[in-house]
Amino acid sequence: MARRKTEVFSMSFLDCITCAFGSVVLVYTLINAQGGLRRTAETQSSRAEVSKLEEQVLEGYQRLVQLRNSLLQTDQEMVRTEGMGTRVLDESERLKLELADADKETLSRREAIERLKADLKSLEEGTRRLEGATQDASATGTRVRGFVGTGDRQYLTGLRVGGERILLLVDVSASMLDETVVNVIRMRNMSEGRKLMSQKWQRTLSTVEWLAAQMPLESQFQIYAFNTKTWALTEGTDGKWLKSNDPNAMGAALEKLRKTVPAEGTSIENAFVALNALTPKPDNVIMVTDGLPTQGAGAPLIRKTIDGDARLKLFERAFAKYPRSVPFNVILMPMEGDPMAPSAFWVAARETGGSFLSPSKDWP
Repeated sequence: MARRKTEVFSMSFLDCITCAFGSVVLVYTLINAQGGLRRTAETQSSRAEVSKLEEQVLEGYQRLVQLRNSLLQTDQEMVRTEGMGTRVLDESERLKLELADADKETLSRREAIERLKADLKSLEEGTRRLEGATQDASATGTRVRGFVGTGDRQYLTGLRVGGERILLLVDVSASMLDETVVNVIRMRNMSEGRKLMSQKWQRTLSTVEWLAAQMPLESQFQIYAFNTKTWALTEGTDGKWLKSNDPNAMGAALEKLRKTVPAEGTSIENAFVALNALTPKPDNVIMVTDGLPTQGAGAPLIRKTIDGDARLKLFERAFAKYPRSVPFNVILMPMEGDPMAPSAFWVAARETGGSFLSPSKDWP
């Protein structure tokens, strides 16, 4: 019997190999399926995060749009506010100009009223002189000028406004603007119209007008204004005498004084030099001032403040040039910070046979 041939790859072996291969394929398939599930889960998670990020981006865009709209609205409000501010400033400037114009108009009206009052007073005085020409010498109409004070009072002054040649020296320095140093400094920075209307200067003008009204008709007169310089109020009459019975001459001098704005310092020495230049010399001198001088014949080389002792020395040096035979009468207006002025002027008036007067606020 023939022996059966032996085969290496028998059916059992092939079955085993096939089963093993199938197992491998199955394992691979299972592994591949698990990986797919895992990738799917990871992909869904990533998509969810992407969707969340997209929502955040969209929300950011919306907020950005809102911020841009708010910024645009803010810019528009800023432009509108700046426009309103410009209009407010323009309106303020316009109101300031209108106020300044109103102040000027008010001041011009006041000046016109004062001029009308002065003209009316001049007319009344001329009428009194004309009426007095036919009356007794003791009548009111024989005075050079009429003067009506603010009260019905009589004063015992000892001041004699008489003589053949009467000289009035009127202080027009800056201190004549007020009674205190602080207010004088404040007034110096104001307009000329405001300076002319200062209370102290108006009292000075009233005092000079009262003195002019007391002058005898047969006398001669001259009115000098002085600060650092000295000049005749009537232009072209320096060193000359004017007639008291000439209403035009007296009226022109007083009108010029009303328009004179007090300024600068005080030199009494220059006033006495001008006095000595008059020919012939005066026989009665009346000075209206408010204190001792602040400089001599010329301004100091180094500008500085001056104390009371130095001012007294300046007055003594100036008074040395005054003719002792001529009565020196002083009407001292109030001024703070000059305590030696009253005694110095009183002594000077006594030495020359004159009088010293420091009037009350309602005089004359």
